[in-house]
Amino acid sequence: MIPRNTKFEERNVVVEGDALVGANSKVGYGIIARKVVVGDRAEILGDILGKEEVRLGSWCNVKGDVISKGDAYVGEFTSIDGRLTVYGDLEIGRNVKIKEGFEARGLITIQDPMPIVMFILLYILAMLKLGKVEEIEIEPEEFFMPLEIPENSELSLDYIRTRRNVRIEGSRVLGNLRCRDAKVFESELYGSVRGRNVIVGKSRVHGVVEGKDVYLLNESVVLGKIVAENVYMEEGCVVEGSIVGRRGVWIKPSVEIPKD
Repeated sequence: MIPRNTKFEERNVVVEGDALVGANSKVGYGIIARKVVVGDRAEILGDILGKEEVRLGSWCNVKGDVISKGDAYVGEFTSIDGRLTVYGDLEIGRNVKIKEGFEARGLITIQDPMPIVMFILLYILAMLKLGKVEEIEIEPEEFFMPLEIPENSELSLDYIRTRRNVRIEGSRVLGNLRCRDAKVFESELYGSVRGRNVIVGKSRVHGVVEGKDVYLLNESVVLGKIVAENVYMEEGCVVEGSIVGRRGVWIKPSVEIPKD
């Protein structure tokens, strides 16, 4: 999920809300967001700036600086090639490597904290043993307009790759998109799109669009060609290249898109 008003700059992805990076993912940019949460074994090739909080899982690798305007948590065996600066409290695991040193203005705790998933599991088991099932109340943390990068994904200047679906809303995005299903709304994508079902609404795509079913809506513009089994276009849309629909091309005043 790439939320509204996300900006892909030369070195950073700037998010209006929060940024969530899944485990084993690789981000070829720095990240600037309200909260930055990075899963285990993820790699960030730039700086991280969290305006409220930064959390790095275990075995992460950050090639730049890490700055948190609030609290920060750094998991064990994580490495930071730059400097770590924390304006609030810092909780840091063992065997963390920080090449340029660190500064924390609040309380510093060095320990190997229990992973939150294990903590929740033990909590539920304890409540079940006590017969207090009705008292199990765990409210998931709420994130504000998050940029969500699933586990085992890649986000770089060249490619956005994931095995999951991708939804882009009201943003300017760089990179060739490779995913399962793609939805691009009110955005400008500087790259091609390849997926199963591809929906482009009120957007500009600077590249080729490929898929099984491709939907072009609301005066969208494709500055390349379209290759698909079925192509559905609304009147007023523009395709500068060729359109290849192996089973057919339908141009209508209104096109109905499939429901989720």
